[in-house]
This record gives sequence, C-alpha cells and structure tokens, in this order.
Amino acid sequence: MSPPKRQVKRRTKKPRQKKRGIYLLPNLLTTGNLFCGFYSIIATINHEFRTAAIAILFAILFDILDGKVARLTGSSSSFGVEYDSLADLVAFGVAPALLVYMWALIPFGRLGWGAAFLFVACGALRLARFNTQADSTPKKHFVGLPIPGAALMVATTVMFFYRMGGSGPTKHFLLLAMTYVLGFLMVSSIPYHSFKEFDGFQRMPFRTLFLIILLLSVIAAQPSIMLFPLGFVFVSSGPFGYAHGLLQSRRQPVEQQTDSQGEMLKSKNGTG
Repeated sequence: MSPPKRQVKRRTKKPRQKKRGIYLLPNLLTTGNLFCGFYSIIATINHEFRTAAIAILFAILFDILDGKVARLTGSSSSFGVEYDSLADLVAFGVAPALLVYMWALIPFGRLGWGAAFLFVACGALRLARFNTQADSTPKKHFVGLPIPGAALMVATTVMFFYRMGGSGPTKHFLLLAMTYVLGFLMVSSIPYHSFKEFDGFQRMPFRTLFLIILLLSVIAAQPSIMLFPLGFVFVSSGPFGYAHGLLQSRRQPVEQQTDSQGEMLKSKNGTG
C-alpha cells in the first residue's frame, strides 16, 4: 500500500496594503501656491494692491511647478489633486476677487460685490468640472478658461494700471465688465490651449530657445506692462479660436456644395 499523501496547505497571499503618506515635494509647492494666495488677501486688506497682484503671479508660478514636478517624478495622487484644487480656489478665486472688489468695484455697491462673488463661484465650478472630466477631455485643451488664467488677467490689469497711472470711472467700469466676462469664460465650453505637450527635455529647433529668451528679456525689462498683453492674448485666444472654428465649419459645407455643383455642370457639358 502506498503511503497517504500529505495535504499541502497553500498560503494565501495577503493583499498588499497601500503605503500611507503623501508625496512631499509637489505638495510643498502646492502649499507655496496657497501661501501666496493667503498673502495676497492680507495685502489687499491692507490696501497694498500691487503687492497683492504680485503675490497672485507667484501663486501661478507655484501652480505650474507643482504639476510639472508631479508628472516628472510620477508622484501624482488623488490627495494632491484635491489639495491643489483647494489651493487654487483660494489663490485664483478668492484672492483676485477680493483684489478686484476692493481696488475697483466698491463704488458699484451690490453690483460690485455680486461680480466678485460670481468670479469666485465660477472659479469653483470650473475646478469641480475639471476634476470630474479630467480623464474624458483631451490633454491638449482645457474646457473653459482655466482659473489661473482668469487670476492672471486680474493681477496683470492691476499692475498695468498702477504702472500707467490709470484711474477714474473708466477703470471701474472696465474692471466690472472684465470680472463678469472672466466668470462667463471660466464656465463656458470654449476650448483653451493647455500647453501640456510642451516638453523642455525634448529636442527643439534653435529658434525656439531664442524666442523664449527674447520673450523673457522683454518681460523682465517691463513686467508691469508686458505681462498685461500676454494675459489678454491668452484670455482672448479662446473666443477668437472658437469663432474661427465656427466660421471654418460653416464654410466647408458651402465649399463642398459648390464643388459638387461644378462637377455636375462638367458632367452635363461632357455628355452634351
């Protein structure tokens, strides 16, 4: 008789537990973004409006860096996404809204603080839509004006007026209209270029490096003046590009119809 077979107990592999903790470097950069937004609010309360605008620009720089660092180091996480959105709401929603209200919209009363609140609300809606549609939207484009772009427009406008010495009712009405327009653009479906495909580690033509150096030199010479047209070009690029796309889509059926009519006439003349 053969000896009885021993029953081998199979060890069940325990599911690996996810490591707790957060990625330090990108979240520190996000904290820098949040700090700049908070400092901008304090500067606005103290009526240091130009300082508040500069703090918003530094917040935009931190926001760009934390995303780049997270993608390059593979340290993206759901915690980082949520933390970044909260920091963006403070730095690019509350801070510029309070800045534009105390600098230019107080004379309008309810209409003024209503415009400032609309800016914050549209910014929050823009961030919520971005987080829920991040996987379904193409990487090359944003849907609607990004909230840092709206904050950039507010900050550069304040710096531009300070540099050029503009004041009076023109400033107040211009900022009121601009605040409403920026809020609408943030919640619109107008596509904006994201520049995410730009990779500084890839080979590029020599003229690209020259143009970047030239642009930085011009900005460094007169930042208060040159940053304003850059912000305006980016904000207006969405509506102009959207309108151009609509015109192109309307021209194509007309051109196709004229081409088909021309071919029909040629065929008739050929048979006749």
